[in-house]
Amino acid sequence: MGNQQLIMTKKSVKKKVVCLGGGIGTVNLIHGLKDYDLDLTVVVSMADDGGSSGRLRRLYGIFPPGDVVSCMASLAPNDSMLSQILKYRFAGDRYGRDNELGGHKLGNLILTAFNDFEGNFAKAIKKMQEFFNIPHTILPATDESVTISAKTIQDRYIHGEEKIDLGKYQGKRILESVSVHPEHAKANKEAVYAILNADVVILGPGDLYTAQLPVVVVDEIAKSLKESKAKKIYVVNIANKPFETRGYKVIDYIDAVKRHLGNFYFDSIVINNNFKSEIPKKYKYHYVRMKDENKIKSINYILEDLVDDNFPLYHDSKKLAKIIHKHI
Repeated sequence: MGNQQLIMTKKSVKKKVVCLGGGIGTVNLIHGLKDYDLDLTVVVSMADDGGSSGRLRRLYGIFPPGDVVSCMASLAPNDSMLSQILKYRFAGDRYGRDNELGGHKLGNLILTAFNDFEGNFAKAIKKMQEFFNIPHTILPATDESVTISAKTIQDRYIHGEEKIDLGKYQGKRILESVSVHPEHAKANKEAVYAILNADVVILGPGDLYTAQLPVVVVDEIAKSLKESKAKKIYVVNIANKPFETRGYKVIDYIDAVKRHLGNFYFDSIVINNNFKSEIPKKYKYHYVRMKDENKIKSINYILEDLVDDNFPLYHDSKKLAKIIHKHI
């Protein structure tokens, strides 16, 4: 009887899946994965300094709440109003004056309040999740405030996530690398532990230089990613962002990760192969194509229809989650 109970217990243990990034790509990913019986941890970049997050960051000295709140909204029950409440944005300019209400996301303000109560951002996230009964674990990538700088292919240095994200700089707006400041920012210990003890670690999708890489270039996170025995999966974006990865092919994403980490530690790559839906020209995005396959023969790549046909800049949450779940 005891052995039978042990076997049943082992079978019932949920796989521990860690998702790195925190932006819209990660939000779409976890929105699909939450429908499966998994233990999810999301490690979110703390480099955001634009929009509502940037304004609250400057005004109150808080870590950027926006991506954390978006992840909370994504993990909230599908049939509740909680997701809508957290994402509700007051009328006005999201890039407006720091001390004005207009343009702020309600969830960002609530997390700012929890931060005031707790005096610690990681604790504030936990308390807010408990208060709203939001499942799974969301963690900041770092325990200190960070900023990022990027170098373009013309060796120009751009400082600040907002300028990088929106292409607010001169010259060719194609990036070569990104770095975090302070250089040796302290990683969140729970995030490091989660990566080292995960069954699966997923990087991407999402903005390569402003969401993905700012997490994994943190020293302790890069080290834990290298040392982790987890199955590691990299999800390539559906389309290239004009100010970050214009013209990138799949191999260029791999090379960018390799440049920043010294190696490409991922066992599998998930790639979209459906290009039928037309991307509206106003966005100036173009599909990421699979070329130079001979250069990635040593890596297992998974080609599937992953595009959101209603908005083909992004992955379809259900399609992506189904493929991820199938391969873990």
